[in-house]
Amino acid sequence: MTTDSVRGDDPRRLLSDVQSLAHRVRLDQRLTWVALLVLGVVTLVGIPFDWFGIKLDCAPDGSCIFARRGVLYYWPPALLLAYGAIAVAYVRTTRARGVGARVLPYAITGAATTVVFTAAWIAAAVYFPDHPIEFSQWVLLIDRLIAPWGTIGVALLVLARLERNVALLVFTLAYLVLVVLVLPMNDGLSSGGIRAGFAIPQLIAAVALLLGAAGFALARRRQR
Repeated sequence: MTTDSVRGDDPRRLLSDVQSLAHRVRLDQRLTWVALLVLGVVTLVGIPFDWFGIKLDCAPDGSCIFARRGVLYYWPPALLLAYGAIAVAYVRTTRARGVGARVLPYAITGAATTVVFTAAWIAAAVYFPDHPIEFSQWVLLIDRLIAPWGTIGVALLVLARLERNVALLVFTLAYLVLVVLVLPMNDGLSSGGIRAGFAIPQLIAAVALLLGAAGFALARRRQR
């Protein structure tokens, strides 16, 4: 009777052990705070490039024409290097822990969104200076989504899926709402100056990413 009881419990115990091991492997594969830290630093460092890289031509009546050349010079190489650094960090860390890294689709998504952003902004820079510019709200929404700070959030959705990380998914959705809906990048054009109107939302986005990195790093330490 005792032997039969133990044998009957073995499959449940084995299943529990497998589930526990799988959960532990997923935790060991996560390096969320590193990704957010790298992206937060890249966003923060990009502010001076955008500030000093804006080509500004103001008329005596106060109207201004501007072009954000600094964004195009800085962000494409910066994002590609950032995603490469994140991928390398994931691979090295997970190998040291004896598990595999599921980061390649995230890095590919990041590179792809960077290409889309670059192509869209180059097309806008070539086309719109010679045409009157009046955009509807949905066009502005798409513009914010394919801006560098928006594409960061899109790629993070992929990372959340790969890591099966609900906390990262919630953070990313909140971040996208912040940068796409709450902090449109042109609100300061009339009140705080053109440069401040672009820099302040980027600063807030960078702080959000850095705070997220700190939060995930703290959570990771508590799990150990």
